[in-house]
Amino acid sequence: MATFPTHDLPPPLRPFVAAAHGYAVPTNPTGVHRGLPSRHLTLVVELPAPLRLSGLGGPVAAHAVAGGLHTRPVLIDASAPQEGLQYALTPLGAAALLGLPAAELAGLAVDLADLLPEADLLVEQVWEAPDWATRFRRVDEALLARLAGREPPAAQPEVAEAWRVIFRRGGQVRVGDVAAHVGWGRRHLSERFRLATGPHPARGRAHRPLRARPRVAARPGPAGACRRRRPRGLRRPVAPGPGVAGAGRVQRRHLAA
Repeated sequence: MATFPTHDLPPPLRPFVAAAHGYAVPTNPTGVHRGLPSRHLTLVVELPAPLRLSGLGGPVAAHAVAGGLHTRPVLIDASAPQEGLQYALTPLGAAALLGLPAAELAGLAVDLADLLPEADLLVEQVWEAPDWATRFRRVDEALLARLAGREPPAAQPEVAEAWRVIFRRGGQVRVGDVAAHVGWGRRHLSERFRLATGPHPARGRAHRPLRARPRVAARPGPAGACRRRRPRGLRRPVAPGPGVAGAGRVQRRHLAA
């Protein structure tokens, strides 16, 4: 039976992480899970064995994976039971938590250790956690450490508002109308939007996340004990490294939300 424990994020992370949940799922009968495009970047910590996926850049096999915004499915090896945590990052969260603009991860999935030196240590700490609540707390603490003592870089408010309008409307809005709403020309908005997020604003539609839930009835996971199987293929932990942060807001104009 698949379970998907939910998690309430600490307030400082909410501008950068849209949602977080755990998962413990059995083997997929097909052996492959198709992760469809999403409006969020994805950070996954997979515990029993390295998460193996392809279709976004080169193949990746790692216990911790970061995936950018993408417009085609990613193929995930689901030939064995899987268990771990998934955090859905906003485009601002890429700069704040991963240390690079969302556009640089567009269409890619990478080993998180290539971005964060402390990624392997984080996997060890999550694996050692006795329950789901502790697992979430350890990921939260690692992400909050990336924000500590950093001045959030200001996102362009016009881009932030364009993003909000596009996804509030489920993608059912013309780029020209969004450009007029934020006071920019269509071409200028398209260029700035791509630089900030990767995709053209016309492709900004909400889909399922990189690691979408299987078509089963989801049940809240228990706060009790977790299975503790040492992660396979984990590299030697290293010391944590610094991060940066980012945020941005803008007032509404004439285009109704």
